[in-house]
Amino acid sequence: MRVPYAIADANVVAKRNIIKIKRVPDLLVFTTLSPIMFVLLFAYVFGGAIAIGGESGGAAYREYLIAGIFAQTVVFGATITGAGLAEDVKKGIIDRFRSLPMAPSAVLTGRTLSDVVNNVIVLIVMSLTGLLVGWRIRGSFLEALGGYAILLVFAYAISWVFAWVGMLVPSPEVVNNASFIIIFPITFVANTFVPLESLPSALQTFAEWNPVSTVTQAARELFGNIPPGTPEPTAWPLENPVLYTLIWSVVILAIFIPIANAQYRVSTSR
Repeated sequence: MRVPYAIADANVVAKRNIIKIKRVPDLLVFTTLSPIMFVLLFAYVFGGAIAIGGESGGAAYREYLIAGIFAQTVVFGATITGAGLAEDVKKGIIDRFRSLPMAPSAVLTGRTLSDVVNNVIVLIVMSLTGLLVGWRIRGSFLEALGGYAILLVFAYAISWVFAWVGMLVPSPEVVNNASFIIIFPITFVANTFVPLESLPSALQTFAEWNPVSTVTQAARELFGNIPPGTPEPTAWPLENPVLYTLIWSVVILAIFIPIANAQYRVSTSR
């Protein structure tokens, strides 16, 4: 009977965090403004200098770009988990949770589940922005759903990494700075904004095995946004982007769910 109770407790915590999104809309506004700026800057400022499928800039690059923006946005969105938990520790909210008859695992599970809802909202806003700049889904409806699903699954896995960071370093400012140092390079040394062929050989090899590249490639394929004339990938991860991304997601969850919950018990026992 403990598992159903833990699930119910996690749902309550998730609902609490979702209500917080409604009551503190500034967080959602600034979460969506950043990727909107990236879309506009890369599409209209840098896009003219980047050739995709033999075509420089234009609609081909904008369609290529959007999946990368999606991937970058949901990965950066995962940092909200760590910052939110660190803020709850700092304000004493976690201590209040400890005094309640609830499953300890519900705090982190509820937090990560609520951030899935945040990512769904952000993806909707990003999709509307993409439509305005000329992006279109060329695949089927089910393939498009698969594209969004693979982005959300990967983001959910990454959110557990930052759940651990948020409990390990209970300071929102430190979590944000540490997140930027880690996430910024892995989202840029990838195929998010430019073709891998344009990278130096060492960085290209890293990017080919970078899971951010594969989640981007998976979304592009499922949305039907691979421009004609684009070279076929030769690295195994990019040849099997959905499988490789799912493997990474499962491995991350298998490692960081127990680690994060163990760190929660250590942090709340001080």
